[in-house]
Amino acid sequence: MGLYERYLALRIRRHEAEPPDHVALIITERDLLEQGAYGTLTDFFEWAVDYASLVTVYVSVLDREAVPALRRELETVDAPREVAVRGPDDRTPADAPIRIGIGLGGKHEFTSAVRTLAGSVAEGELDPEAIDDEAVEDHLVFPSEPDLVIKTGAERLSDFMIWQSVYSELYFTDINWRDFRKRDFLRAVREYCNRSRRFGR
Repeated sequence: MGLYERYLALRIRRHEAEPPDHVALIITERDLLEQGAYGTLTDFFEWAVDYASLVTVYVSVLDREAVPALRRELETVDAPREVAVRGPDDRTPADAPIRIGIGLGGKHEFTSAVRTLAGSVAEGELDPEAIDDEAVEDHLVFPSEPDLVIKTGAERLSDFMIWQSVYSELYFTDINWRDFRKRDFLRAVREYCNRSRRFGR
C-alpha cells in the first residue's frame, strides 16, 4: 500500500462514523473487456471486504447474448469470500457475501417480486394486507440495502437495485474502471464517512 493509501485508510479508521457495511459497485460489460479488468475486480473485492461484510457488483449489459460468457468468467473470478452470480432470468436470491448481478435490471427484479406476491394472493396463500416492505424484499434477488453505491466512469445510474438503493449513499467518479485503484475506493469510503445519512428524512 502506498503512502497516500495509508493516509486515507488512517483517516477512515480514525473517523467517528462507521464505514459502509454493504458496498455496491456498478460497472458495464464494456469495462470488463478492458485488459486487466478482472484483476481490478479481484482487487476491489479485497479492498471492500476490509470494511464491508457484503459486497454487490452489478454489470450492466447492452447485449444479452454477452451474459453467458460474462457469467462463466465471473463465476471463476478470484475472490476472498463466496460469490453468488445471478443473471437476468434468475429468481433465486443471492445470499453469498459477494454478489454479482449481470444485466438484472431493478425494474424487472421488482416486477417479478410483485408478480410472485400477486400469485400468492390469488392462490389464497397471502392476505393482501400482509404485504409490506419486508414481504417485497423477501422476494428480491438482491434483498439487502447497500450503504454505499459506487459508479465509475460517469455520473449516471443504471437500472439496478432501484428498491434497495433508495436510501443508499451514491458516489460517482469519472475515473474509468480500467484506471480504478485502491485510493479511489478509499476516497469513496472516506466520502461516505463524511456524509450525514438521512435515510429519506
